[in-house]
Amino acid sequence: MTNSRLLVLFDLDGTLVDPAGSITGGIAAALAASGLPVPPATDLQAMVGPALKDSLTGIAGVPAEQLETVIASYRRTYRETGMAASRPYPGIADTVRRLRADGALVAVATQKPEPIARELLAVQGLDTLFDSIHGSPADERQAASDGKVSIVRAALAEHNGRYSAAVMIGDRSHDVHGAAANGIPCIGVAWGFAQDGELEAAGAAAVVQSAAELPAAVHAAAHPAGAHGPL
Repeated sequence: MTNSRLLVLFDLDGTLVDPAGSITGGIAAALAASGLPVPPATDLQAMVGPALKDSLTGIAGVPAEQLETVIASYRRTYRETGMAASRPYPGIADTVRRLRADGALVAVATQKPEPIARELLAVQGLDTLFDSIHGSPADERQAASDGKVSIVRAALAEHNGRYSAAVMIGDRSHDVHGAAANGIPCIGVAWGFAQDGELEAAGAAAVVQSAAELPAAVHAAAHPAGAHGPL
């Protein structure tokens, strides 16, 4: 029997952590090192969030035979400098603590490879705040083709029977779509990498401007139309 508790799923890059240019700069450097053209800044920004292999092929046009080399180059630089350069967004750690103190389960659902996601959260001192962390396989060639859908599904399954309502929080349309495919609402955050109107067009339940707004938005999305329930 599912108990009366809320499960809150957080995206990682662009939601919890500001990559501070380490993702876009790292991708640009990896492409250049392989002799490939570097997309304009707007396209590089659009590559933050989706699975890296999908962004490299779909946006940067990386040939299949060069994909592994570009990914390996990017991951090496990201581990050497990118993780330390990243920073949690203002107030986000306190918001996660607030949700936990109010009784919610909190988890991470990201398309970043799970081992790297765990490493990044540990570097930023955030790993102990979450009940579980879910991401793509370490071997990015095995990443699911359904974007965020299977990752959100895995997070929900991990806590099956322990919650009565769930909400996703993310900064891109694929967060909204991944949540919707699993029957849960998604709250968009305005500080990430979405284009103007992207989150609203995707069907986000709300778009917040600061971390402090999240607890109230989460409760409203999980318990609509004035329904009462646990935060």
